[in-house]
Amino acid sequence: MQYGVFVLSLQLTMIDRATVDRILEAANIVEVVGEFVSLRKAGVNYKGLCPFHDDTTPSFMVSPAKNICHCFACGKGGTPVGFIMEHEQMTYPEALRWLARKYNIEIRERELSAEEKQQESDRESMFIVNEWAKNYFHDILKNDIDGRAIGMQYFRSRGIRDDIIEKFQLGYAPQSRSALSTAAKKAGYQEEFLLKTGLCYRRENDGSLVDRYAGRVIFPWFTMSGKVVAFGGRLLDSRTKGVQQKYVNSPDSDIYHKEQQLYGLYQAKKQIAKDDCVYMVEGYTDVIAMHQCGIENVVANSGTALSSYQIKILRRFTQNIVLLYDGDEAGIHAALRGTDMLLAEGMNVKVLVLPDGDDPDSFARKHTAADFKQYITDHQTDFIQMKCDLLLRGITDPIKRAEAINSIIKSISVIKDPVVRDAYVADCAHRVGINEATIITQLNKFIRDDQEQQRKEAGRNTGGTTTAVAPVTTSQGASAPSDSGNAAKTTVAGTQGGMNTAGSVNQVETMLVQMIVRHGEEIIFRDIETDDGQSIPQLSVAQYIYYSLADDGLSFSHPLYNRIMEEAVQHCEAEDDFRAEPYFTHHEDVQVSQLAATLCIDHFQLSKSQQVRRDTDTLREQTQRLLMDYRLDYAENKLRELKRAISLSADNPQQLMMLVEQYKEMQNIRNTLAKKLGNNIIV
Repeated sequence: MQYGVFVLSLQLTMIDRATVDRILEAANIVEVVGEFVSLRKAGVNYKGLCPFHDDTTPSFMVSPAKNICHCFACGKGGTPVGFIMEHEQMTYPEALRWLARKYNIEIRERELSAEEKQQESDRESMFIVNEWAKNYFHDILKNDIDGRAIGMQYFRSRGIRDDIIEKFQLGYAPQSRSALSTAAKKAGYQEEFLLKTGLCYRRENDGSLVDRYAGRVIFPWFTMSGKVVAFGGRLLDSRTKGVQQKYVNSPDSDIYHKEQQLYGLYQAKKQIAKDDCVYMVEGYTDVIAMHQCGIENVVANSGTALSSYQIKILRRFTQNIVLLYDGDEAGIHAALRGTDMLLAEGMNVKVLVLPDGDDPDSFARKHTAADFKQYITDHQTDFIQMKCDLLLRGITDPIKRAEAINSIIKSISVIKDPVVRDAYVADCAHRVGINEATIITQLNKFIRDDQEQQRKEAGRNTGGTTTAVAPVTTSQGASAPSDSGNAAKTTVAGTQGGMNTAGSVNQVETMLVQMIVRHGEEIIFRDIETDDGQSIPQLSVAQYIYYSLADDGLSFSHPLYNRIMEEAVQHCEAEDDFRAEPYFTHHEDVQVSQLAATLCIDHFQLSKSQQVRRDTDTLREQTQRLLMDYRLDYAENKLRELKRAISLSADNPQQLMMLVEQYKEMQNIRNTLAKKLGNNIIV
């Protein structure tokens, strides 16, 4: 109990800003990375084998001058905090504490408000009670007579080894319906938290406490940082016949929401990041069996529908997911569930349906890790092939076949990356034997329907309206959707308004963001008078880029790029001593810090005599040229879109005339920009 009180007291405060700054100043990237990677001097920098992928030639560079690291092969790296977060799979506060211990910095923390203290106190009390319960169940399994005779015998019958039992902290709950509650109260834990965690519930007739998991083997759920957040309890095989609730799980609480957790993620996270792939299975025993046969990058959603929150958690570690399910009908339907959501979140989805009669648990017990991995490699398929095989097999009725094909096209329509989407369209056309233009027409319909639904929901939520992204065309000349991740102000069909970029991130866009990260605070204009007579004393690089793009209704296609630009502008306007490069490379959001580190790392280190001197005039000219290049790229992309749209509008004279006028207008804009840049003009 003393330890629990100590932990609780730590959680009632937060690390103050001054302490965070001391930690960040003290952390030396060479020393931090050097604890995990063997480094050798390479000019002014250091090099080593990347710890985030199977590196054979040193591609991981550490820059002591910039205090950042970066792998030129896999792209991972960042500041000392970002490196520790990625390598040790820690949260931002956990990484700060790790560095504080390394550099012997005392954690000075601010006091929380009374309300914050109460919330944190209740939450931490629930974690402490869960930790005690986990140890209690585990101890019963190992040392109690019934635990060894019943619980341990069950795990032995499933072939689960002692090391795996320890790894997952498996346990057993005594059959008495009051054993845990009695032991907990004797140990000093309050009934309030036994009820809040769901370990117990009250009888309606007499109000007495009842143990929720009595007579079940126990599977603890851990957060990514290793805290016990919930439990799953399974009836033993001899008691499951005719019983609907084979498993009982913790109810939702202040610390546990089932749609936000994945079983086994705590044990799998490092291997997922290392292999750049995660296997998704259905149940606890599937995860455990695969670990036992040597496959550790596996998690389970435990029979519930996947949520976008769970998918976003997985995307922190990898974009590649393989769904492993039983070969029976239920397993096939489970493989189909959640596929569209995974695709919409940008995951690369493969599916493996095991031989009929096997689930991952039984299959893993029959095969070695090498055999299992080889089977996955040989038999996994992408979702298009899987859907074609499952939905079109033996179907001769035209209506049912059309429904199956529509289901496949609907899945393709949720993919945001236009290149990936286009590739799947071509693949689908080949597999189902339908003209690609027909598939794209239906694809556009699904996208428009989805956008209309989003507009209606946005209108209900905000009382306003949103503007949809119009269909564009593919290289084959058929109509296809533009990137749904971009909030365009106009459509190709064209209402007048501002411009916005369409398509994926281009090189010029990245160079503009690099300019913001490296030189965002530097002043390149002074004493400017606007068209309406207002006077602006000065403009920094970040402000000039932001306001120039805003004047044309442009924004970056990548949300992270827009966020960096907007934060830079906000800090430039609020802080005289703002410095963009250290701010972004040490950003608490690991995605921002990793991107900034990548943009600040030079692939080649020039000697001082070869380095280009960048004065105010040079910086201003480079920024202006990049902005013109960016506008020219936009204009040329828009011309291509309009040209394709014109080719498809021959049967609609009114729309054709409008598109031709827009094409001429955009052509003039493109030619003007090309002249300024000294490029050849293509009429």
